[in-house]
Amino acid sequence: MVYFDYASNTPVDEEVLDKFYETSKKYYANPNSNHKLGKDAKKKIEDSTSSIAKLLKVEKEEIIYTSGATESNNLAIKGICNEYMKYGKHILLSCLEHSSVINSAIAMQSLGFEIEFIPVKEDGLVDVEKLKNMIREDTILVSVVSVDNELGLVQPIEEIGEILKDLPHLYFHSDASQSIGKVDIDYSNVDLITISPHNFYGLNDIGILIKKNNVNIKPILSGGRSITEYRSGTPNTSSIVACALAIKKALKQRKKRYKYVKELNKELIEFLEEYDKVHINNTSKSNPFTINFSVKGVSSKRIIEKLDKKGIYLSSKTSSLPAEIPSKLVFALTKDKSLAASSITISLSHLNTEDDIIEFKEAFDECLLEIENDG
Repeated sequence: MVYFDYASNTPVDEEVLDKFYETSKKYYANPNSNHKLGKDAKKKIEDSTSSIAKLLKVEKEEIIYTSGATESNNLAIKGICNEYMKYGKHILLSCLEHSSVINSAIAMQSLGFEIEFIPVKEDGLVDVEKLKNMIREDTILVSVVSVDNELGLVQPIEEIGEILKDLPHLYFHSDASQSIGKVDIDYSNVDLITISPHNFYGLNDIGILIKKNNVNIKPILSGGRSITEYRSGTPNTSSIVACALAIKKALKQRKKRYKYVKELNKELIEFLEEYDKVHINNTSKSNPFTINFSVKGVSSKRIIEKLDKKGIYLSSKTSSLPAEIPSKLVFALTKDKSLAASSITISLSHLNTEDDIIEFKEAFDECLLEIENDG
C-alpha cells in the first residue's frame, strides 16, 4: 500500500494521539464550568493557546478554535462581509481558492456582494500588479490561499500583505491549510489566517482561525460566549491540547521534512518526464510536497482507478469536488481543458519511503500498458 494523498489528510501523529487520549481521560469537564474540574480544563486550554500563539507569532486572544478549515474559512469570509459591508461589498479572490472560500463568498452575493477573481501569471502566482489595479474604494476583502492543495504553488503572501496593510477597511485573509509545517511564510500583514491541523498530522475535529486584534468579525454561530465571543460552543479541551503539540512538531521538523521530500519529488519528476504522454503541471513556484501531472488523452479518473486496484492511493483534485469534474486550478494555470480533465496530484510526506517510489513506478508502468492495450 502506497499513500500519496497527504494534502487531503494526514495520519495523526502517535504522540499527538496519545496527548489527546491522556487529556480526554483527565480533563473531561466543561472548561466553561465554574467548579475546579472545569477550571483545570480551562487552564489546559489557556496553556495550549499560549503555546500556539508563541509558535505562530500571534497574540493568544487572536486565536479562534473551530471545527476545521471549512468553518474557519466561512467565519473569515462571512464574518468580515457582515461586519464591514457598510464600507463596501467588493471581494477579491484568487482563482486557486478552496471551495469553502469560494462558496462562502458566493453565499454573500445574496446580500449584494460582488466577487472578482484575481488572475495568475504563467508561473502560477497571483498577478500582484493586476491585483493592485482591481482594488476599489468599496473592496473590503482580499483572500489568497498560501499554498493550494493541487499544484502546491507558494503564493507571495508577504508582498500582498505589504500592499494591503495600510488600506482602510480592506482586510486580507489567507487559507494556510497547506503551508504550516511545509513552507515558511511571514503572516505579519495578514488579518485572518486559516489553519488546519489534520494537514500536519493533527486531528480532524479541530481548526483555527487567527483573527488579528485590529479586525472585527460577526460570528456565524448563535450561542453564548465560550473561549471567545466569535465562536460559541463547548471547547474541545483534548483536541486543543493535541493541536498545540501537532503545531510544535510540524514547525520544529519543517526543514528536515522539506529536505527529505524534495529528494523524493526529484526522483518522481524525473521518472514521469520519461513519458511522452505525461505533462508536468507544476511550476518553479510549486513546493516539493505536491506533484501535479496529466496523462494526455487519458482521464484522471481512469488512471486513479487502475492505480487504486494496485494499492496506490492519490487524488485527481481537491477531495471536496467530484472525480469527474476537471481541475479548475490546473485549467486556471494552463488554460487547457484536456490537461485539467486528466490532472493527477501526488502529495508527498516525510512518511513516504524509497520503497513507495519504486512501487509507484512499477504500478504506473503497468497502468499505462493496460490503458494502451485496452485501446
